[in-house]
Amino acid sequence: MKKLLVLLIAIMIHPVLGAQEIPPKEWQIKTALMAVPEDYREGAKVYGYDEKGDFVTLREGTNDYIALAADPKKEKFSTAAYHKDLDAFMARGRELKAAGKEFKEIFEIREEEVKSGKLKMPDKATLCVFTGTIDPYSQEIENPHVRYVFYIPFATGESTGLPTTPTPPGHAWLMDPGTHRAHIMITPPKKGN
Repeated sequence: MKKLLVLLIAIMIHPVLGAQEIPPKEWQIKTALMAVPEDYREGAKVYGYDEKGDFVTLREGTNDYIALAADPKKEKFSTAAYHKDLDAFMARGRELKAAGKEFKEIFEIREEEVKSGKLKMPDKATLCVFTGTIDPYSQEIENPHVRYVFYIPFATGESTGLPTTPTPPGHAWLMDPGTHRAHIMITPPKKGN
């Protein structure tokens, strides 16, 4: 009888344990804004997740920045912020991913669409990625780290004078040279390194 009771309790609890927990809207906004340069935080638009896990606008913006809350489906905490001119490019990537496309296919589709003019890509724009770990008790973000990305579509090592292979932390290099996704990467050293 005890085994049956334990089994029934386990069956009832299982769906609860497997459910995706969506952080409160205020916490999503607060942590998403950590990726936004301080000068732009107050008026940045914020995308995040509603109680059902759907991607939604959490806060309208009044300036040129858009922040993305951490995806609750992912184990690693990561938020991002980008200039509003990148929004169509980012939205298209989310749309293709939701349709089941993998990274390589998303890259190829957007490359073709940017080249044909179907997808607008700014001639330059900034993206910041903020990572860290969540303290399970306080819900504060520990070990914060920001990486900077400067999109310059179709730039090359020759046109920028930058190396096209990863460099030591703090040094700039050009990733995806010659493509619509060409961007300068700057990853500052982590504290303690």
